[in-house]
Amino acid sequence: MSLIGKEVLPFKAQAYQNGKFLEVTEDNFKGKWSVVCFYPGDFTFVCPTELGDLQEQYETLKSLGVEVYSVSTDSHFTHKAWHDSSETIGKVTYIMIGDPSHVISRNFDVLIEEEGVADRGTFIIDPDGVIQALEINAGGIGRDASALINKIKAAQYVRNNPGEVCPAKWQEGGETLKPSLDLVGKI
Repeated sequence: MSLIGKEVLPFKAQAYQNGKFLEVTEDNFKGKWSVVCFYPGDFTFVCPTELGDLQEQYETLKSLGVEVYSVSTDSHFTHKAWHDSSETIGKVTYIMIGDPSHVISRNFDVLIEEEGVADRGTFIIDPDGVIQALEINAGGIGRDASALINKIKAAQYVRNNPGEVCPAKWQEGGETLKPSLDLVGKI
C-alpha cells in the first residue's frame, strides 16, 4: 500500500540539533514543507556522505520553506556522539531524529525488521503533514540531495496551481500541463 497522499502517523521522538536535544512529533511536519531522510545507521560508510550532501543543500531547501529531518534507529545520544566525532556530520545543522523504538521507521514503512535498521528512504511532506513524494534505495545506493530541489519545486507548484501538473524533467518556470480530454493521446 502506497504512503503517497497519506498523513504522517503519530509519533514522539528525541532528536539532536546544534548542541541540544529536543522532542519531535508528527506535528513538526505541519505548517511547512518537510524532507524526512531515513538512513541505516550512524558511524557507517554511505550514510555520512548522504547526510553531508543533504547539509550542502540545506540552505537552498530552507529558502524554499523546507525543514530537513534525518532519521535512523540510533538514539539521539548516538547522533550527538557522531556529530561530535565526525568532521562531515559535525557540519550538520538540521534535526537528527533518533528512532530506537522503530515507531517512525515502521510508520514510514522503511524498517528492515530482521536488522533493526531503516532503508534509505526520502519523503517529501506538504504543510498539511501529507506525504507527496517518496524514494527508497537499497542500502548500498547513496542518494543525491540536489535531486530533491526540483521535486519540491514541482510539488509546491502543483499545490499552488490546482488543475496543473508538472511533466517529466520540469524546471521552475517551465511549461506545465492542464489535464483534459483535449490532451488525451496528444502528448
